[in-house]
Amino acid sequence: MPRSCVPPLVLHAPPLGALLRRYAAGTALTCEPVDEGLLNRGYRLRTTRGRYFLKHHFDPDTADPASIARQHRATERLADLGVPVAPPLPGHDGRTVAVVGGHAYALHPWIDGRHRHGAQLTPGQCGRLGALLGVVHASLEQVMRAAHGELLPPPRGGHVPRGLGVNAPSQADASPGADVPRTRAPQHAPRHAPDRAPGPAPEGRIAPFERPARAATAAPAGPPTAAGRTTPAEATVPAASPEPADTFVLIEDLLARVRRHRPADSFDELARHRLLERRTLLERHADRRPPHSGPVGWVHGDFHPFNLLYRGDAPAAIVDWDRLGVQPRAEEAVRAAAIFFVRPDGTLDLPKAKEYARAYRRTAGATPSELAAAVHRVWWERLNDFWMLRWHYERGDTRADCQFPAASALAVWWTREYDAVCGAFAD
Repeated sequence: MPRSCVPPLVLHAPPLGALLRRYAAGTALTCEPVDEGLLNRGYRLRTTRGRYFLKHHFDPDTADPASIARQHRATERLADLGVPVAPPLPGHDGRTVAVVGGHAYALHPWIDGRHRHGAQLTPGQCGRLGALLGVVHASLEQVMRAAHGELLPPPRGGHVPRGLGVNAPSQADASPGADVPRTRAPQHAPRHAPDRAPGPAPEGRIAPFERPARAATAAPAGPPTAAGRTTPAEATVPAASPEPADTFVLIEDLLARVRRHRPADSFDELARHRLLERRTLLERHADRRPPHSGPVGWVHGDFHPFNLLYRGDAPAAIVDWDRLGVQPRAEEAVRAAAIFFVRPDGTLDLPKAKEYARAYRRTAGATPSELAAAVHRVWWERLNDFWMLRWHYERGDTRADCQFPAASALAVWWTREYDAVCGAFAD
């Protein structure tokens, strides 16, 4: 995974005194920003009683206290089922969301761990990753049905395998080479080398290589929208897939912006090449547009390497639940794999993806045909998606530029190796 090219952001200091008075967390000793997040802001907080992760729900689209509280209740219930999460701490009043000065905050335990990309996982660990996501989907159905049962699909298969929890035994944990806590580097998309920068979950950054599911291709570019803002009843309506005619208009607009950009540089050259290439591919495959999305259920909404912390060989915590919502389950599984297992040259490690997909199908109760259909829909979305170029040329935002070479190459490679990719997820 390429490193992020994100410039540092200046974070405003949170109102620690007013916040900590709401918790039994002691007095602040140090408070350091740990994430230059696009949506939300995070701080590494050390007090007289321990270490914490303080999250500032800054973005208006994800800062509704009721939605945040719903996410918190979901993670609390998931923790009761043994799913590795890091639920927030309640305040003196029992609430997990603290609103101070019109801003929403939450205090989480500090989780020591490290992020792992697919290249750092063995085939067995890839299977365990797929099983973990399957467990998340199956468990979310169980815990969310209590509040929204009448609005959700019927239960599917799935169970929580032993050993997926935070305290799962791991040879690496018991060995002299086990992870040692270190100071985390700022994060935004891919950020660090394999053996560096453990810490709590990064919050609210750009997901590597992709925008949220089914973002309208011709819509104004902007920050990702939290799936959690969609009501369950609304989200169960199948979403339309991107329309090629809209994408052709967007391609022409972006090509014009590339031509006008001065001084021209290597990014412009690559952007022009990929836009022309993608236009040709869409002309060739326009008749393969899928009609709509597949079966829906509760999903994490942003499952990728930088929202999963490992302690040794075991997953320690799935974090950043801002996009919790009802979406096509199998599509989240495919999108996550396309992030975990993408190589720098824009190809996917299909043997590892196969191990992952088999385990996901088993624990989520998904069928091979569901995964094959999801592969097709996510492939189509990638063909029609230009959010990185829109940020660069429409907004002057270059934070995702270093992701563009691999992301744009993946769409082309996926088209060429379509049958092999489907086979990896469905066999």
